Amino acid sequence: MSLLSAPDPTWPAQAQAEAERWRKAELQGLITIHHIGSTSVPGLPAKPIIDLLPVFEQPDACDNARHHIEALGYEGMGALGLPGRRYVRRDDPQTGKRLVQAHCFATGSPEITRHLAFRDALRQNAALRAAYTSVKARCAALHPGDHRAYGACKSGWIDKTERTALERQT
Repeated sequence: MSLLSAPDPTWPAQAQAEAERWRKAELQGLITIHHIGSTSVPGLPAKPIIDLLPVFEQPDACDNARHHIEALGYEGMGALGLPGRRYVRRDDPQTGKRLVQAHCFATGSPEITRHLAFRDALRQNAALRAAYTSVKARCAALHPGDHRAYGACKSGWIDKTERTALERQT
């Protein structure tokens, strides 16, 4: 079974609907929510999981909103290996299938800039999208069903592309 799905033109609308759920919850300190990851890039195959990047005013604001976020159906996972991040995920209660994952950061975090630079570079450059599609396909073929190995396989390409995207912003 492949980890990747064909591009779905409804992914941006799904992300917008989920972001609206967060906004309606009136989470204290929430500034904005970005759609990131492969589902945010039109035409890019992806794991069919919506990635959101909620930005909060203060580092502890996401922690303070935890109960409200859990009421939206999310499970908090802490930093999960990335200092300053609060990672939460929402799975379908019937199937257990991951639907959404949110990477919460405080405003000013360089992680926000990094994620948005990578996303925007892919959105703006067809050749870069094609190269990433190839990397993703190769890694998915090498590691079918293994999300961690798939992620590790493509991480070098992503790191290099992120560095280039960030350099072009300065």
